[in-house]
Amino acid sequence: MTLRLTVGLSDYDHIRDLADGRVRAEGLELSFLTLAVEEIFFRFLRYREWHVSELSFAKFVAMRAGGDDSVVGLPVFPSRVCRHSSIYVRTGGPSRPEDLAGSRIGVPEWAQTASVYTRSLLSHEWGIPLSSVAWFQAGVNEPGRREKVRIELPDKVRLTPVEDRSLDEMLHAGDLDAVFSAHPPASFERGDPGIVRLFPDYRGVEEEYVRRTGIFPIMHVVVVRADVLAEHPWVAMNLFRAFDEARERAENRLLDMTASRIPLPWIPEHARAVRELLGGALWPYGVEPNRTTLEAFLRVAHEQGVAARHLEPEELFAPQVLERYRI
Repeated sequence: MTLRLTVGLSDYDHIRDLADGRVRAEGLELSFLTLAVEEIFFRFLRYREWHVSELSFAKFVAMRAGGDDSVVGLPVFPSRVCRHSSIYVRTGGPSRPEDLAGSRIGVPEWAQTASVYTRSLLSHEWGIPLSSVAWFQAGVNEPGRREKVRIELPDKVRLTPVEDRSLDEMLHAGDLDAVFSAHPPASFERGDPGIVRLFPDYRGVEEEYVRRTGIFPIMHVVVVRADVLAEHPWVAMNLFRAFDEARERAENRLLDMTASRIPLPWIPEHARAVRELLGGALWPYGVEPNRTTLEAFLRVAHEQGVAARHLEPEELFAPQVLERYRI
């Protein structure tokens, strides 16, 4: 008997071999819905429309810490992005991290994963207390965005929701000094010279951060509805294996010197350099290869009030994927 499941995921090369059937999860027939991540998060958090979903890592952590066990994680991380590149400022405004002390900063949601990481940089890398900043929450490019999970702000931290303006508008008007956002403000995407990154040459800064800390930021995670695993507990490991095989095949394409698998020159050389930086797989799944990143994120998520309590990595994921048999 084959179990049929629907999966909501954005389009990733390291998922594609599973989505198009070249990799199969034993005992499962998977139907993939390929959607924008914002739509995936909204529909799954609001209505649980499919069985397996990509999800914001911060929102998942907030749910688990708050006692919501309706979804269970797999240590599969579709999106990972260093976030020095996600700090936007006005030209002529802050030009160094220390300039953000006492500033006005906008975030699309306090519980957006990218914002958790950038706020961690603010407090742990640059020594700026979160309470010294005036925080504003609004849609990046559209008014009306709201928090999707419950948060408990730390003492003395001020967060003001703004429902009738966007962060892009507020930054442009000078009502904000910076925006911390995964999605760039529309003005920046249009090439408006008035909005720039705090770190124009962010790659070197981010590489140094990864090398020094061992943190390769996790943005998104794959989760399974708990009702599916309650009835079919074998699904967790079978899905994890399939995701991991698809990831390995994608990495092998990047490293292939025989032919140009990706339409960009010098990809194999770049992939090898990144693998050396990370000290292992290019895009590792599983708990142990990612323990440093997981523990760091869980610590700051609790500090920032995104997680109601401090979690250990093992509390996030299906127990079936935390260990394996040995011969």
